[in-house]
Amino acid sequence: MISIFAPGWFTRFDILIEVFSFLVLLTFFIISIKNYKLIKNKKLLYLGIGFLLIAVAELSTILTKFVIYYKTNLQQVMGDIIIKYSVLHQSDLPYDIGFFLYKFLTLAGLYMIYRLPLKNKNVGDILLGIFFLVLSALAGQSIYYIFHITVIIMLLLIINNYLKIYEENKNNNTKLLIIAFGILTLGNMFLILSSFIWAYVVGQILQLVSYVLLLGLVININKNGRSKRK
Repeated sequence: MISIFAPGWFTRFDILIEVFSFLVLLTFFIISIKNYKLIKNKKLLYLGIGFLLIAVAELSTILTKFVIYYKTNLQQVMGDIIIKYSVLHQSDLPYDIGFFLYKFLTLAGLYMIYRLPLKNKNVGDILLGIFFLVLSALAGQSIYYIFHITVIIMLLLIINNYLKIYEENKNNNTKLLIIAFGILTLGNMFLILSSFIWAYVVGQILQLVSYVLLLGLVININKNGRSKRK
């Protein structure tokens, strides 16, 4: 059985939010690569790859949700929450794989962004981190809020790192990134309560707001890159 917390009226908006998020993240990756080629800063390259992983995660959940929302054969309405039972191929495995990829790639992308400012690049620490990311993604398949708790912890660690960077450079782009990640953290706090319809909707809307801010950051980075090329 596959449970979806989005109310029926919100399913289209849900997909559109994910599509918008994907496009912003993909654009962020492209701009990061362009600027890396310009100034040869490897941190920009790794930051871009981190956002690319999250973009691929968004693409995975877009495809999975689209199939669940529009291609399932049996639909049962319980209150305002729609619970859909997929009878495609008599197996939920494709959907489980889709959501696992979304969870793992999201955590992997955040983990890469978190480690960027760290000077210690110990391989053992990285492997241990990846191991726990896989565990969190697997556990999040059956206990959904474990994934969101892990995301919140990762985001708080990232925010802490970039607060230290902002104290040094006072860069507006760094500040905007912190605010965007802060709103995304708040969104995941609401998504922990996804069993309540209003919490899921608020969480997704906050995700949309955070990616609108990231889009603004992408535009700023692109402008800075153009000015340097001139």
